[in-house]
Amino acid sequence: MEGEQFCNWVGVTCISTGQVTALSFPSFQIAKPIPASVCSLKNLTLIDFSYNNLTGDFPTVLYNCSALQYLDLSNNQLSGRLLDDISKLSSEMLHLNLSSNAFIGDVPSAIAKFPKLKSLLLDTNNFNGRYPGAAIGGLMELEMLTLAINSFVPGPIPKEFGKLTKLKTLWLSEMNLTGVIPDALSPLTELTLLDMSWNKLEGRIPEWVWKLQKLEYLYLYANKFSGEISPDITTLNLLELDLSSNKLTGPIPEAIGSMKNLTLLFLYYNNFIGHIPTSVATLPNLADIRLFNNMLSGPLPPELGKHSVLANFEVSNNNLSGELPNTLCLNKKLYDIVVFNNSFSGVFPANLGDCVKLDNIMAYNNHFVGDFPKKIWSLPKLVIVMIQDNSFTGTLPREIAHNISRIEMGNNRFSGAIPSSAIGLKNFKAENNLFSGTLPTDMLALANLTELDLAGNQLSGSIPTSIKELMRLTYLNLSNNHIYGEIPAAIGALLMLSTLDLSNNELTGEIPHEFNNIYPSSLNLSSNQLSGEVPQSLCLAYDWSFLGNPSLCCASTSSLHVRMCTGSQSSSHGHLAMGIISILVILPSITLVSVAVTGWLLLLRHKNDLGDVTSWKMTQFRMLDFTKHDIISNINEGNMIGRGGSGKVYRIHLTAKKAAGSGSTPRTVAVKKIGNAGKPDASLDKEFESEVRTLGDLRHNNIIDLLCCISSQETKLLVYEHMENGSLDQWLHRHKRAGKIGPLDWPTRLSIAVDVARGLSYMHEDFVQPVIHRDIKCSNILLGCEFRAKIADFGLARILAKSGESEPASAVCGTFGYIAPGTYSLTFSFLSEICTHRKKCPHVCRQETVA
Repeated sequence: MEGEQFCNWVGVTCISTGQVTALSFPSFQIAKPIPASVCSLKNLTLIDFSYNNLTGDFPTVLYNCSALQYLDLSNNQLSGRLLDDISKLSSEMLHLNLSSNAFIGDVPSAIAKFPKLKSLLLDTNNFNGRYPGAAIGGLMELEMLTLAINSFVPGPIPKEFGKLTKLKTLWLSEMNLTGVIPDALSPLTELTLLDMSWNKLEGRIPEWVWKLQKLEYLYLYANKFSGEISPDITTLNLLELDLSSNKLTGPIPEAIGSMKNLTLLFLYYNNFIGHIPTSVATLPNLADIRLFNNMLSGPLPPELGKHSVLANFEVSNNNLSGELPNTLCLNKKLYDIVVFNNSFSGVFPANLGDCVKLDNIMAYNNHFVGDFPKKIWSLPKLVIVMIQDNSFTGTLPREIAHNISRIEMGNNRFSGAIPSSAIGLKNFKAENNLFSGTLPTDMLALANLTELDLAGNQLSGSIPTSIKELMRLTYLNLSNNHIYGEIPAAIGALLMLSTLDLSNNELTGEIPHEFNNIYPSSLNLSSNQLSGEVPQSLCLAYDWSFLGNPSLCCASTSSLHVRMCTGSQSSSHGHLAMGIISILVILPSITLVSVAVTGWLLLLRHKNDLGDVTSWKMTQFRMLDFTKHDIISNINEGNMIGRGGSGKVYRIHLTAKKAAGSGSTPRTVAVKKIGNAGKPDASLDKEFESEVRTLGDLRHNNIIDLLCCISSQETKLLVYEHMENGSLDQWLHRHKRAGKIGPLDWPTRLSIAVDVARGLSYMHEDFVQPVIHRDIKCSNILLGCEFRAKIADFGLARILAKSGESEPASAVCGTFGYIAPGTYSLTFSFLSEICTHRKKCPHVCRQETVA
């Protein structure tokens, strides 16, 4: 029923005669089905029920709206298949928007029945069949076409789309497109937006793309485009250009500096070489520059930031050099500086201390010198400062701004006292500087710290009892200083502490019993001057934590590599000690012959197993400070820490070569020995080659680091970084069975799960070719300091042979018929999130979770 009384309702539009022509009810929380009576409004031309809670199949009641021209049902929960009878909608349709629903199956070819259609929006659904390229190509009036974010059957871009010469918007991202961009699309000269990101497109970017005069937004990121960008660019009206995550080469064209409207320039994760064009600095609207992970070289444009509203600047992981321009923040808009892993030099621009919006500085691993601007430490929005591995000098203020949560400034030349107040600081890594003085007497103003690393400085004094205020601390390293006195019992109250290093100080006394209530994974208090008693419960957990404190001692029942205390035990302990000494005097004479014979046999076996060192081949994947002899000569059964299906695993403590002016620092590696009692085994050789081939190229913080491989004809050795906390399986299951409680609270478990998901995401998405591990389980997830997780055991990994096609497996892979429940709960939800919500590489994720 129509009438003028309805024309004053919100969302209802009428003509002068009182007849309803439009119903526009977006975001009205509508959940009930659309009533058939809607189509009794014979003059109804527009229906907008977007952003509601409509469910079920496509509402066929709308087939009776004979005058309908505009239909928007986007952002609902409609599902099921679109059937060919969708052609029963009004033939006058100009606008059809079904995006952001859950439709499945094919897009029906009946869509061609709307010859007047100007916009067809089907993006962000669950279509998993095909779309009719030829039928859509016949909609000659189309100005907007969106098929993006659907898992269509992989296929090329339909050449018929080249007939849509009135198109202004073409959004085809994340829909499994393959092949090249066809030249048949070159007639689309009206385009203002072209988005083909997140597909499997390859080849060169066609030259005609760079001649689209009206193009404003070009998104071709996350494909496999290669070759150089055409230098003959006339697409000068671009506002945003994103070509990131491809395989593009050559220089960045100078013509980009002629795009005066450009606000965003994303070219990261490619192979661009040469200089950043000087003309880029003259672009007046350029706010966001991301060029990281290329092979760019030379200095930055000298006036970068002077003529534009530069806000985000990221050029890390290149070969750039020279000084940072002092104009970067001239217009006070800059909030992000990411320039790490380059060869920048000179002083850090002092005027960055006036950059009030700055919240992130990552400038580590460069050659900066001079005093770091002191005003930066008081910036009101600064959160992260990572400037380690430079040659900065200067001091820190007594009070760090409350907004700063992370400071990493190790391996510089900062001096003076460490801050006594930093209420927001969580991570403070300042190792290998020249800080002096004592630790703050009152550490309450540092109570949010979770990580404190002051190793290798010139600190003195004792450890204050107020350290008990650092209740969130998980990592404490005070090694290689001049700290003296006793170890305060208050450290025993730090229940979250998992890593402690006090080595190489001047500590004294007996290690206190208060440590008996903690079970951390690593403790190192060496190179200080601490005193007191090392707790007995640490005797096995902290073998290397107290070294280099000559006056520090341990209880007689301890197995620590620390001398036993004298004079502090009871008389009964003294009598017991004398008895033990007597036994120890007699016992060697009884067992001397058997030990000698056993040692001789072990030596023979060791020589037979390992052979002549000169016959071994060593292949390095990282810069090493040890030789193959250091590894081979230290492999013995006493160092074995585990056994797997392919061989034994050894833990080897090495001493790095002394650098000029420095001492030698012990380090630990893990060595997997693959062999078959001297008999070559083709399957083990294949496993060895697979692991080396895969891990040798993988570089990620959440994937185990393969340092080198050492091989002979009979035996293969894989040398890894050592993970001091062992496997996740140990902490989830073995500790529980042993009646021990490890520090795997829910935040730690969540962090481990995120680490695993990041490692898998890198393998699946960001590596040159996707890698499927196919044996993800708790025992293959290793834990380092702070329980950071890394994926290990790639013996069964397979590099996908072709883009988008999994390599067929001829045998059962992984642990047959088994997915560890702990691993399933840890990783499956994260993989589901990666695959479903981000819609990334679903075929890889499916294989990873079911292998």
